[in-house]
Amino acid sequence: MQAFARDPDGESPPADVAGQGKTKQAGAKRSDTEILLAITDLIAGGGTLPGLFEELAPLLTELTDCEVVSFALYDSTQKRIVTHCWKKETGMGPWKAALVEESPSGWVWQHQEALTIPDLAQETRFAGALSELRNLGVRSYAVLPMSTPKSRYGALGIGKGVPDAEVARDFLERIARWLALAVENRQIHREWQDQQNRLQSLVAISRELSSTLELERLIPLVFANMHQITSYDHARLMLLEADGRTLEIRAVDPAQGAGSQLREGQRLPLANAICAHAMETRSVTFHDAKEMARHSDSAIDELRAAGVQSLCCVPLLMGSRALGTLDLGAIRENAFSQEDGEYLQQVATQITAAIHNASEYREVAQAKDRLTQEKKYLESEIRGVQRLDDIVGNSPALKRALDHAEIVANTDATVLITGETGTGKERVARAIHLMSSRRDRNFIKLNCAAIPTGLLESELFGHEKGAFTGAVSQKIGRLELADKGTLLLDEIGEIPLELQPKLLRVLQDQEFERLGGTRTIRSDMRLIAATNRDLMQAVEEKEFRSDLFYRLNVFPLHLPALRERREDIPLLIRHFVKKCAERLNKRIDFIPDEAVEAMMHWTWPGNIRELENFIERSVILSEDNRLRPPLAELRQEPMRPIWNGRCAIGSAITSSKFCVRPGACFRVRKARRPGLV
Repeated sequence: MQAFARDPDGESPPADVAGQGKTKQAGAKRSDTEILLAITDLIAGGGTLPGLFEELAPLLTELTDCEVVSFALYDSTQKRIVTHCWKKETGMGPWKAALVEESPSGWVWQHQEALTIPDLAQETRFAGALSELRNLGVRSYAVLPMSTPKSRYGALGIGKGVPDAEVARDFLERIARWLALAVENRQIHREWQDQQNRLQSLVAISRELSSTLELERLIPLVFANMHQITSYDHARLMLLEADGRTLEIRAVDPAQGAGSQLREGQRLPLANAICAHAMETRSVTFHDAKEMARHSDSAIDELRAAGVQSLCCVPLLMGSRALGTLDLGAIRENAFSQEDGEYLQQVATQITAAIHNASEYREVAQAKDRLTQEKKYLESEIRGVQRLDDIVGNSPALKRALDHAEIVANTDATVLITGETGTGKERVARAIHLMSSRRDRNFIKLNCAAIPTGLLESELFGHEKGAFTGAVSQKIGRLELADKGTLLLDEIGEIPLELQPKLLRVLQDQEFERLGGTRTIRSDMRLIAATNRDLMQAVEEKEFRSDLFYRLNVFPLHLPALRERREDIPLLIRHFVKKCAERLNKRIDFIPDEAVEAMMHWTWPGNIRELENFIERSVILSEDNRLRPPLAELRQEPMRPIWNGRCAIGSAITSSKFCVRPGACFRVRKARRPGLV
């Protein structure tokens, strides 16, 4: 091996180190403690191991009065001990490799025992190594192991020009341990740096793979990044064909393929391929020249002809299938380490994902919006998970409605939930879904009154890219998202007349097309509709199609107004007080009887929603643990818009001009008659 440079940075050694290799002089003699401190400073410092050894050797000669210092390290790739000698007159010599059993340093490394040779002339072992030491003028030689509790790295040797020379054994053992720690620290740093380089390479490869979906453009970019980390001479990408019995070479490293006749498009049987073992075991496999010689496929013959001595086969895994392999070859023996295998497996994982994305790009693009919408609705379902047990109330009217909901839940019948605003129609619809066989699928809801008329059709059926101005991408509609699940159409009485025939077709045939599309889409969804309008009257007034009404009215479910189940009001009050107090970080322990009595006598035109809002307002106004509701708000009922003795939804008006069905008018419908007061 070549001799290493004296200083990796090209600078001269420090002033306190330079000249320390000279013979001690009486006027400049330092104590052993001072020398050990200088050695400690060197070991604790940075720099490369060759630089450390070169600066440390003069200090050791000064400490031990020796002529030669040797440093030996075990090379796991060569399975040899590599020795590096320093002599006073000539400085550091070249690294020389020897078999472990043929070197004193190798014997010490192997047995982890110190070795002392009093006279090299009388030692019959280690003939080659001792001959070199004798040429350096060494007569006696002591070697100590350089090891840490975790690993053994090599040996430190001290040679003197006289036989039977004594050495400072305690000092040398300590220095050998320090040197081993220095080797270990530098090895850890090198491994950390290698890991950083691998991570940076993986990030770069990931960035390249995400830039395009064309496999032919991707692989050369991957090879370029990969070669900076792993030293290989040949690389190829093998993919399994549809028959499952043939491999095709899809890519060859263009920069490192010189000298080989491997070509893209070449095919070979999987049974004879050396990479088949990696695909079967689903793990990285390493092969030497002997193992390669046992295979006779043409691709291996080409690699052997190019001088490849080491081969690493990395499987491309996609779930339970192996799509092929990434094979790397090198002309050196034992060229690939376990760390290389782990890095290459991560690269192969990214390549596999790129192959999968390139082959199924269209399906991924179509499903993207669907997955996004499903995620949103699943999160909404998680936040709103409930059952009928979560609905507060014991009144006969409510129990009757909930019993009917539980009965119909186990069927796929369409349910039409009616009731005034704020009676809990959406909560009952969600409870029906959670009690049905579709509970594990999506619960999709759409408030028909909250979507502008021009966008409602797109929300229901979806649209294709370019279907109308502003349709820059494909959109999955609620009907499609609800496939195998439940769709709640709230405020269904607000659907425009021109859209109602399309909805009727979906309910009858479970088929529809997206806006701007020609492909018929089937959706197996269960429909629940909800409204606070009188749909029969809307049919009479030609505002709602009769055929759609009868298709929706398969199982009508009416939710009673709060004034029709006043016995539930105390339970609801306690429930909402506890809920609001926890949310507002307050403590309410006492609810006055007069407050409960006043709330029980109020008509609650907004029903449960109004009661909850009133309780929240009361908790906010309460300054202690006593609920202090603003009861003055309950003393006068707001008037409803009326015309000609009837309210906005057609109810008869009393002499006081109050609607006999307070709360039924959620909004003022378009007045077609004068007389509003």
